[in-house]
Amino acid sequence: MATFSCPIHFILLSTIFLLLLIYHSPLFKNNQTIISPPLTPIFNQHKSNSNTTQVLPQVGSPLASTNIALNNSIVSHKKKKSTSIERIEADLVNARVAIQEAIRRKNYTLTEKEDTFIPRGSMYRNAYAFHQSYSEMVKRFKIWVYREGETPMVHNGPMKHIYSIEGQFIDEMESGKSPFLARNHDEAHAFFLPISVAYIVEFVYLPITTYHRERLVRIFKDYVTVVANKYPYWNRSRGGDHFMVSCHDWAPQVSRDDPELYKNLIRVMCNANTSEGFRPRRDATLPELNCPPLKLTPACRGLAPHERKIVAFFAGGAHGDIRKILLKHWKEKDDEIQVHEYLPKDQDYMELMGQSKFCLCPSGFEVASPRVAESIYSGCVPVIISDHYNLPFSDVLDWSHFSVQIPVEKIPEIKTILRGISYDDYLKMQKGVMKVQRHFVLNRPAKPYDVLHMVLHSVWLRRLNIRVPH
Repeated sequence: MATFSCPIHFILLSTIFLLLLIYHSPLFKNNQTIISPPLTPIFNQHKSNSNTTQVLPQVGSPLASTNIALNNSIVSHKKKKSTSIERIEADLVNARVAIQEAIRRKNYTLTEKEDTFIPRGSMYRNAYAFHQSYSEMVKRFKIWVYREGETPMVHNGPMKHIYSIEGQFIDEMESGKSPFLARNHDEAHAFFLPISVAYIVEFVYLPITTYHRERLVRIFKDYVTVVANKYPYWNRSRGGDHFMVSCHDWAPQVSRDDPELYKNLIRVMCNANTSEGFRPRRDATLPELNCPPLKLTPACRGLAPHERKIVAFFAGGAHGDIRKILLKHWKEKDDEIQVHEYLPKDQDYMELMGQSKFCLCPSGFEVASPRVAESIYSGCVPVIISDHYNLPFSDVLDWSHFSVQIPVEKIPEIKTILRGISYDDYLKMQKGVMKVQRHFVLNRPAKPYDVLHMVLHSVWLRRLNIRVPH
């Protein structure tokens, strides 16, 4: 009887090949969040002229392949009831396709319920993409706000002064009036962790006896652990469809001790310092607003451009190294570059902004400053003096068309730089400031294209950039 023999090296190679096939099978990938190629770079295509073809993903590219794979998955499940996550991911595929189509066709798709505002102009990276993306968000985006936890540190936040955007956003989502609220978990595209870092600091740390962040880190992690153990959603996406919102300087610290746990979490923060772990692709910048007690943002006002006699203006304390350098070189030294540490009581801060062509916005102890939004309210071109600050809504807005950015080392040259900007270029920038004002105005309830909706749109873009496996 003949016998069959096989070389030992052939058996080993076959076994290794089989193990590789098993390892790469879908069973081993059920808990992986797939980060798709970002949609946000397509917002940079506004400069292409009518003779230039828009750069779109080709068949076989990662984004196109993802869309095809998901569409094939949808077709194959027609005969059986799809799961909630399959329906959600199919919904997001349709949104991505609509945005890409708007870019390709270079047109605005209007609906019967469309707001009268249509974004136009060079201050938008791609106005067609932004308009279509915003429309898709309004039509589709649903958010589940976790109900676990108790006030004051959860479901609540500061509604006034420099951290007010944090509390205002939480309150908007907790009010029950937002059209973006999901009726149940299974229809949600994203999940909001309504925990306030500012109130953790206020109710746990004040009066300050230590600056160690361990308690903050532990409280935040405990909250994530509760919702992750109670529901499948965090573990399903590894936090990729979850987001937090905070304007406190300490907010980046919540993920300090466990970066692996939070690597997919969307962190929406005022302290958007790219040198300290802020990731523009996954994180989003929250604009810092200084809301007076019982009021929203100041009314937009200011003189006409030709009536503004002050070249540049700043007033503020010597908080942080950048401001100290600014005050050292310019405090009370020039009538055109008016830099004050503290204003006399008979002078109005917002009025002086409204009389200035440029408003200096140096970072304080951290990168963000409410002066950026205040400048915009005043029709004053913001001059950003900061290192490593990722500006708000940069996915959509091209800040180079309505602001000036001056490196810290060139603070002594501020007057030369600003005087070197022609009057025509200044008018273009000032016109851009006026056009983007609506994106920084706080309304309650929120209104189309205002600051709260722009924050939601930042989250929406980042949710579009991931695919949760199912």
